[in-house]
Amino acid sequence: MNITSKYRSLSVQAKAALWFTICSFLQKGISFITVPIFTRLMSTEEYGTYTVYLSWLQILTIMTSLYLFNGVYDNAMAKYEKQRDEYTSAMQGLTLVITGAVFALYCFTSGFWEKILNLPKSMILLMFLEALLSPALSYWSGRQRFEYRYRILVCVTILQALMNPIASLVLIRINGGTAMMRILGIVGVQVCICVPIIVFQFCKGKEFFSKEYWGYALRIGIPIVPHYLSGIILNQGDRIMIDKMVGKTEVALYGLAYSIGMLVQLFISGMNSALTPWMYSKIKKGDIRSMRKVLQLLSIVVVGIAVALMLISPELVLIFGSPKYREAVYVIPPVAASVFFIFIYNILSMPQFYYEKTKFFTVSSVFAAVINILLNWIFIRQFGYVAAGYTTLICYILYALGHWYISKKILEVKNNGESMISLHFIIFIFVLLIAGCIVSTLLIKIWVVRYALIFAFLIILI
Repeated sequence: MNITSKYRSLSVQAKAALWFTICSFLQKGISFITVPIFTRLMSTEEYGTYTVYLSWLQILTIMTSLYLFNGVYDNAMAKYEKQRDEYTSAMQGLTLVITGAVFALYCFTSGFWEKILNLPKSMILLMFLEALLSPALSYWSGRQRFEYRYRILVCVTILQALMNPIASLVLIRINGGTAMMRILGIVGVQVCICVPIIVFQFCKGKEFFSKEYWGYALRIGIPIVPHYLSGIILNQGDRIMIDKMVGKTEVALYGLAYSIGMLVQLFISGMNSALTPWMYSKIKKGDIRSMRKVLQLLSIVVVGIAVALMLISPELVLIFGSPKYREAVYVIPPVAASVFFIFIYNILSMPQFYYEKTKFFTVSSVFAAVINILLNWIFIRQFGYVAAGYTTLICYILYALGHWYISKKILEVKNNGESMISLHFIIFIFVLLIAGCIVSTLLIKIWVVRYALIFAFLIILI
């Protein structure tokens, strides 16, 4: 009764923050829980094909949507507070036009792209369909988060998270454990959810083309496309290069280990959804100092979760992938450490979006992506796919430091030099993470010591 009373007394912002976090946990949690099922029903080669498809899908989505549903849309929700329906409808129209143009280009040069993507034509067509539909759901979800409408968003998100694996499992049971069946299940659910949302948003906003809205979105969005593309290269480029240089079986091993290493994102994604409106309000008030205290505390929590995940990584590989994925365990520590720097980057991007200084994104993002490609080209050839985990960590460190410098310069001009997170603190956390990587890697086969360390950490925390 006491807990219920406290919940009812919370502000709508606090309730939304709580439910967005829970929703993110459930969404990604359901996705991760079903991984062991698919890794056992599908061969490593088929699972590798599915992993490559997801990597190329993220790159295609950037080209067809310019990621206008991300930071640009959050800004527009504040700028066009009384025209949100019209703006959303117009953005949906712009996304459809861009997707159509990219698809027309593919149709004229399909043979070339099928060779580059190393995927059958049927999968590429499904990829375009998913890229066409998914932005509508992202626009709608962003609007719900910005207006703290958590109830319906939680329902739709959980429905999608449950239906994706169920539809794929039904198709796999009927037609066999192929990557195509897995993909068909996901795209089918997207059609059922996104088409009604597209119709609803067009009917409500009644805008397809708007010179003002399109111009605003393109003016801010186009300069940061290289930034988003660089981020995808950092996140997904490893899989594509492993596919080209080693094989799809190794893509499956790396992809599974990467997914496990990114489990910390379960916490971070929900936290970021809750933090975004709060951070915008703090930046608007110029209250950077109080925000810094919260962000540094949350950073320590993220590091603690990442190190704990490193220590139990051998068991997680067996649970999620079965013994045939055992060797992938060596990828997990550097990938888990990378999550902290992803968290830092997401935080440091806020002032750049708020003050519309997005052109600076490109410099640090492209630099980190180019370094990632070069390091992968050198070290995957020499040490195999495990090297990609360490090149990813190096590049995310460079990525975060670049955005730290840019945000610092912006806040020096706009906010009297207040820093969101100090460089000394980032270096301190970096040392902790590297120590965690080394210790967890050395102790992979000594489970007693690993669990003793986890137990000690829990005692300290209590």
